[in-house]
Amino acid sequence: MSKILIADDEGSIRRTLREILEFEKFEVEEAADGVECLSKLRKSEFDVVLLDIKMPKMDGMEALDRIQELNPDLPVVMISGHATIDTAVEAVKRGAFDFISKPPDLNRLLITLRNAIDKAGLVTETKILRRQVTAAKVQDIIGDSAAMQQVRNTIERVAPTDARVLVTGPNGAGKELIARWIHAKATAPTALSWK
Repeated sequence: MSKILIADDEGSIRRTLREILEFEKFEVEEAADGVECLSKLRKSEFDVVLLDIKMPKMDGMEALDRIQELNPDLPVVMISGHATIDTAVEAVKRGAFDFISKPPDLNRLLITLRNAIDKAGLVTETKILRRQVTAAKVQDIIGDSAAMQQVRNTIERVAPTDARVLVTGPNGAGKELIARWIHAKATAPTALSWK
């Protein structure tokens, strides 16, 4: 079951959207403003965010920017009853998946949500497949010498961090192999270079 966060300062809009989406078998949570929206995003995983533009404390555009920093792959659908075409274009440029005006057309809303969920699933699947392809390309590091053990230990320590790594050595020493190993074991993006 897909989980959707509705961030809108109007309680009646949140309730209406909740009823519609729960009827369509979505799990729904609500936030009354951008600050509460970000708080909920830090605590839970969501498949899509429905985000109003005009809200107290933090408006939807600022919340969108913060969401992009937290999770750039999370689809955000902007909703507003007061926005112009320029606002809609700006929201999409900033990373919104789509823009829907209030009151939302039910069919368009549901299609947009399903498309956003499908896209997010494809993005995740692509990342997993890329990691698998990279891991398949990585050859084993051969050798049990103390120096090779030290190289393996360094890879294990560095790979899960976001540290930049410089791999040096003469031609044919295996710099590219080491770089692939670091990349394959990385849980965070690692900047690699070699000489």
